[in-house]
Amino acid sequence: MIGAIVRFVVSALVLLLVGYLLPGISVAGFTGALIAAIVIALLGYAAEAILGTRISPRSRGLVGFITAAIVIYLAQFIIPNYLSVSLLGSLLAAFVIGLVDAFVPTELR
Repeated sequence: MIGAIVRFVVSALVLLLVGYLLPGISVAGFTGALIAAIVIALLGYAAEAILGTRISPRSRGLVGFITAAIVIYLAQFIIPNYLSVSLLGSLLAAFVIGLVDAFVPTELR
């Protein structure tokens, strides 16, 4: 349980950093980033459950990257007050989040 909480806090901090550094993505504070991290995780798990683990946003391939970008893009429609993402912003965010995820190992993987 503690691992999941840490994972969401780290994801929220990464979203804040991505929103600050990259064009096309805007996050409304830490609370908004935390809510966005939870929604993105739920959408990612739903995509994995529906499409299978080979298309998982957590995978390292091109399909996983595109799936992650779509998940980030769709999250803005669920929580429009907390997250705003352009198509380019979702691609850049998926890339940066994928890089961070590759170098910051978690036990939930």
